[in-house]
Amino acid sequence: MKTQETLADSDKGMTEILRSLDRECKECSPVSPLECISNCNVWRLRNELRILCETMENPQFMKDLLNVLKNDTRIAILQITAKGRYSVGKLQQELKKTGYLHSQDTLLEEYLRPLLNVGLIAESHDQFYATTFGGRLTDLIENLPEFTDVLPSHSECYEETILKALQEGPKTFEDTKGFIPPKIISRILKRLKTAGLIKTPQERDYIFFFRSKRDQSKETLTATETRVYGNIPEEGISAKKLAQKTELSLRRTYKYLRGLKGKKLVFTRKTPKTYSLTEKGERLAWLLNELQKIVEETLSFSEEFAKHKENA
Repeated sequence: MKTQETLADSDKGMTEILRSLDRECKECSPVSPLECISNCNVWRLRNELRILCETMENPQFMKDLLNVLKNDTRIAILQITAKGRYSVGKLQQELKKTGYLHSQDTLLEEYLRPLLNVGLIAESHDQFYATTFGGRLTDLIENLPEFTDVLPSHSECYEETILKALQEGPKTFEDTKGFIPPKIISRILKRLKTAGLIKTPQERDYIFFFRSKRDQSKETLTATETRVYGNIPEEGISAKKLAQKTELSLRRTYKYLRGLKGKKLVFTRKTPKTYSLTEKGERLAWLLNELQKIVEETLSFSEEFAKHKENA
């Protein structure tokens, strides 16, 4: 399995890896072409890269890959086949040990076929095994099962798009219109919030208090009102932060703010509600980002391989 280790070694350049594959092929002396096809890791990797290059060039590939991975059984199959080759029958037995009960027909059509279609596993002589690409994802997706129930399968992956966008920082409702169709934004955001992946500030945190232009000297203020009024900065402040600055309770802070509003010395303004990732959302966004990196690296390598073959 020397070739798989070579591919995973990020310190080596693509050109060096490709030359290494060529050297292995030239130095190999198979008894017959059938032996080469059946037993050669280099031939297998070459074939995987050729197929992957064609598969990954599909504009819908990332969406298809995510939808395939949003399934506990498929993830379990990928982890099992990363350890060796399995027939459908043997795979069925292995899955039973971990509580997955499926007929062989169901395994083949509902679980193995989708994994084959996105290049995560391959088939040879009625046996299934994880491709090099699938093997690279195995460790990464180890914690993915906790998310499979919160992200819809067979989707357009708008939820994933929002999560990756929020990884760059909080976004307003208007900001999200640049990522997904406006008609479904509310539904997508609600789904992510219900799943505990995103959060919004409490209502009182995004209502800001500002000083008005009214002359303070025209009003009679108590000492505490003066203290509260004096701690309101020009850019405005939330009641919670004002309470911290004045060292008053939040309840008393609101009491004095109401008094100041009655004297027309203070007014309120709502700032746009923002959406940000929860700790759980950050973990999933990180995983999605790492998954994207592996896909891009693999596509780049497979394209380089295809060019190398043309020039060889």
